[in-house]
Amino acid sequence: MVKTILLSGYKSHELGIWDQKNPGIAVIKYALEQRFRTLIDEGLEWVIIGGQPGIELWGAEVVFSLKKEFPDIKVGVLTPFLEQEKNWKEERQDYYKSVIGQADFVDAVSKKPYIAPWQFKARDEFSLDNTDALLLVYDEDQEGSPKFLKAAAEQRVEKGDYFILSISMHDLQVAAEELDEKERPDFL
Repeated sequence: MVKTILLSGYKSHELGIWDQKNPGIAVIKYALEQRFRTLIDEGLEWVIIGGQPGIELWGAEVVFSLKKEFPDIKVGVLTPFLEQEKNWKEERQDYYKSVIGQADFVDAVSKKPYIAPWQFKARDEFSLDNTDALLLVYDEDQEGSPKFLKAAAEQRVEKGDYFILSISMHDLQVAAEELDEKERPDFL
């Protein structure tokens, strides 16, 4: 049973999404919502993210909206270091703070500001150590930053004590079609 899941995937810029008005975000959120609903029905209690703009923050927003229906689901944010948003544009910082402010738990793995890339690896290892599975929005044909986390998770899968669940570009295309169908008016 998966009680705690680590959610990750592409950063917004890796998807060519530069603002919160992009229609692709609704498709990603819809796909995440469908997967979360299934996982919650199977016993999911916590969704853990690293707080990166893109899949992680959008996923947190989805969980917050599901709390109305499933009040026991929780979001934890484990950042790699303190003040990870410090050098982001103001609009992105504001969005980050609004999402993080709703989380049930927030902490930094490294208790210092950014020093070196090892802090990201330490966060990934700590997060994998404390979750049952990784839900990754990722496609092998479109490599990006999630490949490092995926590789670390695959090592755990080989040991037999971890699971990787994924949402691929094909899954997102199916979600887009379902969402389009739902929003299409029924004219008889």
